[in-house]
Amino acid sequence: MSQIYRVDGMTCGGCASSVTRAIQALAASAEVNVDLETKTVTVSGLDDDEAIGKAVEEAGFDYGGRVEP
Repeated sequence: MSQIYRVDGMTCGGCASSVTRAIQALAASAEVNVDLETKTVTVSGLDDDEAIGKAVEEAGFDYGGRVEP
């Protein structure tokens, strides 16, 4: 099951790569898809909001929490 998270501060492909690496460091098998236009990150294979939030913030971005569908 995948979850969508709000991540502010992403503006380019480098930002997307940083967020992806930070989340995949928690679980290498996690699938991470960044949408720069909507400032969201979809994560499959990892369901730990707190850990994801901490990883995103440590990467230098603002974690906005889970987006409800």
